Amino acid sequence: MFLTVILAVGLDPWQLTTQGPRWKSEGYISIAVTSIREAIKHFKAGDFDLVLLGQSISPEDKERLTYLIRTSGAQTPVVCIADPSGVSFSFADATLANEGNILCAGMGELLAKRANMRAQQSLFIRNIA
Repeated sequence: MFLTVILAVGLDPWQLTTQGPRWKSEGYISIAVTSIREAIKHFKAGDFDLVLLGQSISPEDKERLTYLIRTSGAQTPVVCIADPSGVSFSFADATLANEGNILCAGMGELLAKRANMRAQQSLFIRNIA
């Protein structure tokens, strides 16, 4: 079974840990961190398939962290959990509702699209070489 490693960032540790067992049953391993500084440290040291930014993080901090991930050269998708107002974050790869089925399905779809894009790019490179 293929496991997907998620860096889950949120200021509320309870919110992050309650989703852990559900994510694990769906094939996701989550590393939960509760500060932007800790998230940057883990991201630089690890190899994550997806970064998930929780509701408790300010929009400014979400954008700043996404910017740091992008400027590192990483292709890691960034997903923001939607706040109650339903505002979409244009800097993220996706904004998803914090409902178990919707969140897991959305992360899976995004990861599948990324995998397909990489496969197509690899095939294209092999065909022109």
